[in-house]
Amino acid sequence: MQKLGKKPNSKNLDLNNCALSASDVTELASLLPFLPELEEINLSWNGCVGGTLKALTVHLHHVNLLKVLRLNNCRLAAEDVTSLGEAFEIVPQLEELDLSWNSNIGGRLSLLTKKLQKGCKIKLLKITDCNLTAKDGESLAEILNVMPNLEVLDLSINKHIGCSVKVIAQDLKNVPGLKELNLHMCGLKQDSLQGLDTALQHLAELRKLDISCNKEIGGGFKDSTAHLASLKNLEVLDLHQCCVTEEDMTVLSQVIPLLSSLQELNLSSNKNVGVSSDPLLGRLRFLPKLKSVAISNCGLREESFSSLAEAALHLPELEILDLSWNKCVGGNLKLLLGALKLATEIQVLRLSSCNLVAEDLALLALLTQDGHLARLRKLDLSYNNNISDEGWVIFCQGLAVFKELSELDVSLRPSSCRDCGTWFSELLAALTKLPVLAELGMQRWVLSESQRKRLESFNQDNKRNIRFDR
Repeated sequence: MQKLGKKPNSKNLDLNNCALSASDVTELASLLPFLPELEEINLSWNGCVGGTLKALTVHLHHVNLLKVLRLNNCRLAAEDVTSLGEAFEIVPQLEELDLSWNSNIGGRLSLLTKKLQKGCKIKLLKITDCNLTAKDGESLAEILNVMPNLEVLDLSINKHIGCSVKVIAQDLKNVPGLKELNLHMCGLKQDSLQGLDTALQHLAELRKLDISCNKEIGGGFKDSTAHLASLKNLEVLDLHQCCVTEEDMTVLSQVIPLLSSLQELNLSSNKNVGVSSDPLLGRLRFLPKLKSVAISNCGLREESFSSLAEAALHLPELEILDLSWNKCVGGNLKLLLGALKLATEIQVLRLSSCNLVAEDLALLALLTQDGHLARLRKLDLSYNNNISDEGWVIFCQGLAVFKELSELDVSLRPSSCRDCGTWFSELLAALTKLPVLAELGMQRWVLSESQRKRLESFNQDNKRNIRFDR
């Protein structure tokens, strides 16, 4: 461990991203007999582990207290999958298994699943982006009845298992304690959404449901939300980029406000959120526990933005608000004034490509002067090319009040470039008063030679990371 620059720990062997060689893996295997208390092994992001795993797994009986095994992005080969399956019998206490980003697992998952023993203690299973096939999905469904303790199932970014998700859903009743289900970018279709909805009646403990980036389920929500409203413990719902239709919005407007424990809602990249006549955004007022609302690129109109602004008055715990890529925000940020005054917990505000004008920045400056937004940590104002130099001056003059700000982005659009005007001096003066600011994005602002030198000098003297085009 010392050779690899890590602190020795008898219970946790963390060699994540250590550029291990095949001989290192063999050496590590020879040490396992001397680590009987070991509970966690993390070999993630070491490509040379692939093809050598058997050297390690044959010694796992020496660490039969092992609870966590992380092997993501290890370039596991077919023989590694076989060796790992054979090792399941000698690690009876295993609770967490992460095999993500190993594309060769695809088509071979049964080599693992058929070795799992009934009543195994696995609580977390992550197989993200492993090139899983429909057959793998069926193999996974078969083992859900031997994993009664499963709490987290992450199958995200496996585009070919969509047709088997309906089969998986039928067996989710065998894991009633499931708390997180991640099916992001899994090629779901409308019929798999219907099967999933039926399964939700058995998942009363579910805290997180992610079915984002499944474009073919659009139009299916109107027939597949009967049991979604029953998830009284659901805290995170991610539906971004699902091509929801206006009919879907009608149903979601009735169901989402009933999720009384909801803390995070992501509806981004669904254009019908903004154009629908149904008042989903207005009904967010019935979800007072909301901490994060993401409605980026939702085609908001002034009417829907106004409904959101009114609802936000009833969201006292709001910490993250993402309104990016909604042009109607520009010139209308004043509609959010009351909500931003009350949102004492807000830490992240994203207003990228919102067509903001100088008046909107003056409003932000006014809020800070009055002591609001005091906890703001991340502010994204990028891609708002219509803001005048005078607007940037006013903003920078009030910037020093954001004492907790760690990230600020004022970059221009990729197709643009513009001289950094008189506001640059105001910006530099403000930076000296922002103790935790670590990143400032100002891409495509053209700096003069003297401005560049002042910025580089500030970077060196204050150990900051200010990104800009040379």
